Amino acid sequence: MIRNRFAAIAATTAAAALLLTACNAAGDAASAAREGAGSALQSLNFGSGTAKQNNAAPGTGDWATGPGKPASKPAAKKWVQLSASSAGDLDPVVVNGAGFTLYRFDKDTADPSRSNCSGECATTWPPVLVAPGGKIFVDGVHKSDVGVVKRDDGNLQVTIDGWPVYRFSKDLKPGDTNGQGVGGTWFGVTPDGQKAGAAAEEPEQGGGGTQAPASSVTLSDEINFGDRSEGLAGSGCQNVGRDDSASSLQASGALKIWSGKDCKGESKVVQGNIADLNSIGFDDRISSVFLG
Repeated sequence: MIRNRFAAIAATTAAAALLLTACNAAGDAASAAREGAGSALQSLNFGSGTAKQNNAAPGTGDWATGPGKPASKPAAKKWVQLSASSAGDLDPVVVNGAGFTLYRFDKDTADPSRSNCSGECATTWPPVLVAPGGKIFVDGVHKSDVGVVKRDDGNLQVTIDGWPVYRFSKDLKPGDTNGQGVGGTWFGVTPDGQKAGAAAEEPEQGGGGTQAPASSVTLSDEINFGDRSEGLAGSGCQNVGRDDSASSLQASGALKIWSGKDCKGESKVVQGNIADLNSIGFDDRISSVFLG
């Protein structure tokens, strides 16, 4: 019995040692990541005011993607601009040097800073990247709130209060806020890193609680889900293929619905099943949805 007791004690001690080692390893990794980001931040230069006020060269930095052109494959810029401004119904919200809205993602983390948007996600939501040794112009945003995080591909992504920031590929002109509320997880970012307009963008409830982004939706021509007519699935913007109007929808999570094709026009964030779209002020005009 004594031998068994000593064996149990030894096993418990060994398990505790393994747990401590694992915790130390995780802590060391997090510490190394913070030190790496801190070192990268020190290599950057900051300028007060806008790029224009600092005589940045035309066609460079945030100006490289002009109005009418969607944000494309992310590329590190020699400079980026962070300006406290307003866009659409969002006030305040941070915009870049060309006036495009910047966003944050609820599935990221701010402490420690980490992006969880890569691959196809990073094509739809291009991260704001700055080249090593590049410049960040701060205009109404406190320098102390600005940082960078090293992405898995080695690029440096700009952060505000720890939150990685992005553009939205469906924003085609300055002032567009088409990414606001998408999937219930994307929001414009305020100058202090909070969600811009979050209170106004609470999803219309068709089900209980806050749900994950929907990957599919079924649109019906009649209220209360009658006469099921079309199902859409996938990720990103999906156009409705028929010309008839929808009166109700069924979804297993949150999505954004649009009155126009290609996710343009009037929009609203919904989640779960909506038995009568008129009840949420969206009267039978769904032409496209954003899933995922």
